[in-house]
Amino acid sequence: MSTGGQSDEPITRYSQHLLQHLQNDLTQWEHKGLTRSLYPVQAATSTHIQIDGKSYLNFASNDYLGLARHPEVIEASAKALTTFGLGSTASHAVCGHFEIHEALEHRFNQWVNPTPSSTLDASNACLFSSGYQANLAIISTLLGHHDAIFGDKLNHACLNDGAQLSRASFHRFKHNDLDHLSYLLEKHSAPQRMIAVDGVYSMDGDLAPLEALLNIAERHDTWLLVDDAHGLGVLGDGHGSLKHWGIQHERLIYMGTLSKALGSYGACVSAHPLVIRTLIQRGRPYLYTTAQPPAVAAGALAAFDILEHEPERIAHLQALCTRFRQAMNSSQSGGLWSLAPSMTAIQPLIVYTTERAMQINQALKEKGFWVPAIRTPTVPENAARLRITFSAAHSFEQVDALTQALQQCLEVYTSSVIKHSESVDYGI
Repeated sequence: MSTGGQSDEPITRYSQHLLQHLQNDLTQWEHKGLTRSLYPVQAATSTHIQIDGKSYLNFASNDYLGLARHPEVIEASAKALTTFGLGSTASHAVCGHFEIHEALEHRFNQWVNPTPSSTLDASNACLFSSGYQANLAIISTLLGHHDAIFGDKLNHACLNDGAQLSRASFHRFKHNDLDHLSYLLEKHSAPQRMIAVDGVYSMDGDLAPLEALLNIAERHDTWLLVDDAHGLGVLGDGHGSLKHWGIQHERLIYMGTLSKALGSYGACVSAHPLVIRTLIQRGRPYLYTTAQPPAVAAGALAAFDILEHEPERIAHLQALCTRFRQAMNSSQSGGLWSLAPSMTAIQPLIVYTTERAMQINQALKEKGFWVPAIRTPTVPENAARLRITFSAAHSFEQVDALTQALQQCLEVYTSSVIKHSESVDYGI
C-alpha cells in the first residue's frame, strides 16, 4: 500500500539502512566484549538471588544495610498501599504530592544534616523519583549556557549528563586532584559556577575530600553539589558524607538516594530553601514526571527508623569489609590484580583487562556467586574490575566463602597473563 502517492520501496530501503547502522554499532560493541545482558531475577532475599532456576549468593546489590526486604519496611509500604493506592497518579505540582512525601522530606533533611536545628523542615528538601532525575534537575536548573560546572573525572554519569543538559561549559578535573580543580576554577570564570562530586565513588568506593572541596568552593564562590548515593546510610553513623566530614554550609547542595542503603526508591535533595524553591518552580525533571508512589515513601520512612534504632547494622557491615580486606590483602597478587583502597561497602577488585574480568565473573557464577564484572565505558579500558558489594545481611561465613572462591579463581585465571601496572591514571 502506498501513502501520499509514494511507493513503499524507498521507505523500506531507508529503514534497512537505519537498522544496519545500529547492527554495525552493536557488532563492534560485541567484538570488544562489552555487550551487557539482562538476567531476570526469579526470586530474591537479602543475600541470595535466583536466576534461571539457580540460586546465587549475591554480592552485587546496593542494599548495603539489608533493608529492602526488612519486615517493618514491607509492612509500612503495604499499609500505605492500602491507604493511598499504588501510584501517586500525577506530578508533585498537580496532585501527586502527598503528606507522606512531605514527611519523608522532613525526615531526610533532619537526618543528613550534621547539626540539625528546629529551622530545618520540609522546605529545605525536595523529593525526586530517582537520583538520576535529581542530579539532572539540580544542574540544569541552577546553571545555564553562560555558567560553568567542574566535575570529578570519576563522577557518576547523571552528573555528567546534567552538565550537558544545562549547556554550561563543562570542565572535568583529575580524580580527587584539588590542585587541578583549583587551576580550572582560576582559569574559567562564569556568573554561576558549581563543583560536582560523588560523596562515595560508585566504582571505586573511595571518598571525595569534602572538607577541602568546601574550602575551595568558598574561596572561589561556587556551589558544591554532593551526590551521596553510596554514602548515605554507610558513612557518618549512617547520616552520610556531610556528617562523616563534619561540614555544613548554605552553598552545599546534598543529594542522597533512597534506593541503596535505605532499600527503597527515589532520592531527596537537601539545600538552602531558595535552592529548593527554585527546583520546585523550574526543575523540569521535577515538574514533568509522576511523583514517587506513596507506598515507596512509607517504606523509606520505615527504613530511616530502623537505621536510627539499629546502628549495629553499620558496625556489622564495616566488620565484613574489614574481614574481606584482611583476607585478600594477605594473598599474593603478582601484580595481576589489586584491591582498591575503600572503607565503604563497595570493594572493587581491579583485574585490569576486560577478558580477565569476564573470565573470573563466569568462574564465580559456576561456584554460585553473583559478582558483576565492570568494564569500559563505565571504567577506563585498563581498569576492568569485579565490583564486590557487601550488605549487613551477609554473614562472616558467607564473606569467607566468597573470599575462598575468589582466591581460587584469581589463581587460575591470572597465572598466564602478562603483568599489568597496578597504577591506573584516571585523569586521562
